[in-house]
Amino acid sequence: MATYVLVHGSGSNSFLWTSVQRELALRGLPSYAADLPGHGLDAQYPAAYQAPQDLDAWATEPSTLATVTLQDNVDSLLPAVRRLAANGPVILVGASLGGVTITALANQAPELVSHLVYISAWAPVSKPNPIEYMGEPEFAESLIPTVAGLSVGDPAIVGAGRANYRTADKALLEALKAATMADATDTQFLALLNILQPDESLQVMMGDARAEAATWGTVPRTFVRLTADRSLPIALQDLLIREGNELTPDNQYAVQSLDASHVGWIHQPDRIADILAGVDLKSA
Repeated sequence: MATYVLVHGSGSNSFLWTSVQRELALRGLPSYAADLPGHGLDAQYPAAYQAPQDLDAWATEPSTLATVTLQDNVDSLLPAVRRLAANGPVILVGASLGGVTITALANQAPELVSHLVYISAWAPVSKPNPIEYMGEPEFAESLIPTVAGLSVGDPAIVGAGRANYRTADKALLEALKAATMADATDTQFLALLNILQPDESLQVMMGDARAEAATWGTVPRTFVRLTADRSLPIALQDLLIREGNELTPDNQYAVQSLDASHVGWIHQPDRIADILAGVDLKSA
């Protein structure tokens, strides 16, 4: 039986996958939700980020993610993947920024991975990382630039991207909801904010995560298009799919579409679980 290894995106953690894990469990399917380095129980929540906030102090406090690289993400995940692969097939699932980590792992250890699933996730091919793709015309419809006001501090000083998810700025919160979770209720959106962590590694976002045809390209893969995604626009999702297919024309993406926002899919766990349960596994 396959095990689903679930990899979160930027500013997130394993809790993101709770609803999906419940659905997988109800189907008798095992899963493992990872916390990448500096995330989850190891996340940094400085006193200056709490209430009352001290944004001036927080703006200069170094991030514990400053030195975390994409390779660190892979190295943290590989031991669990090896142990799980010893017991059966492993299906790597990445959401959003989690896509660069599952791609990098499949580049390095394709023999451990039976399928890759990208849920509106970054899967770079022609450009090394998400930051580079943000200059493409297909990114123009993204609403991410509208929430730049959430940023705190100079990334060169902090050593990471830092966002104030506890802001009291109503306009910024509305913009963030529109960009990430417009299909959710306000209550659901505020609940999401309380599981996010403020820092994300710049080195992970800017590392070289280009897929390699000789390794990554041998693993079957699925891309779940989120048609209501206003963070990673559907046009850019389709560009990533097209580039991956051109890289390995004999091993193309199986494509699924879901009417959900960038994070709103967590409220459709039955649909996600159905998609995951139906993927094809690489032949032994």
